[in-house]
Amino acid sequence: MKTQPPQSPTLGKINGWTSVVSDYAADKAVFRVSANKTMMWIFLLSDTFVFGCFLVGYMSVRMTTTDPWPLASEVFALTIAGHSIPLILIAIMTFVLITSSGTMAMAVNCGYQGKRYAAALLMLTTALLGLTFVGMQAFEWSKLIEEGVRPWGNEAGASQFGAAFFMITGFHGLHVSVGVIYLTVVAIRVALGKYDRQQADPHAAGVQGGRYEIVEIAGLYWHFVDLVWVFIFAFFYLW
Repeated sequence: MKTQPPQSPTLGKINGWTSVVSDYAADKAVFRVSANKTMMWIFLLSDTFVFGCFLVGYMSVRMTTTDPWPLASEVFALTIAGHSIPLILIAIMTFVLITSSGTMAMAVNCGYQGKRYAAALLMLTTALLGLTFVGMQAFEWSKLIEEGVRPWGNEAGASQFGAAFFMITGFHGLHVSVGVIYLTVVAIRVALGKYDRQQADPHAAGVQGGRYEIVEIAGLYWHFVDLVWVFIFAFFYLW
């Protein structure tokens, strides 16, 4: 018996990686994710590398410096009613930021349920909590400056402490400040119904992210900022 030679796949039967290449070549949305959400994920990924470099640099300096490193329990203590309480301000700041993640998650949920006024109110609450965090961080900075800590020096120990602290917390505080403005603008537009008339992305091959997908995208940014603070809290204040 003669065996039939294997037949090459036809254009109508494309499988495996060939189908993936075909979809990309046809400019299709393979993963069915809108362009706006994709770009936010790409931005957050790049920002992760930046914060990662900062924290790795901080660990390197911390472990190689020969000067005594200030104790976090002493540097970040507050005197209340005559008693020195270590890390009390940092604990409150962390609580405020974690709470803001909860309100942001509820805002996203309300947005997809079509409750635009509730979503806008929760976003404004999140922005207010973020503004509170920035205000407490400004107080913390002013306290350390009064005690002689500078970006270029530190009277109570290693000079690298001031440089690492102001650079990393300042960069994170900038992200929180930008997030407050971002959430406020989006919340106002949601309350005014600007996204009720939003159309599908013509470049997303029919992908419809929903009228209030922008709320989820803002939530991705805010949750990222909160997650970064967890690492800063662990490395700076608990180590």
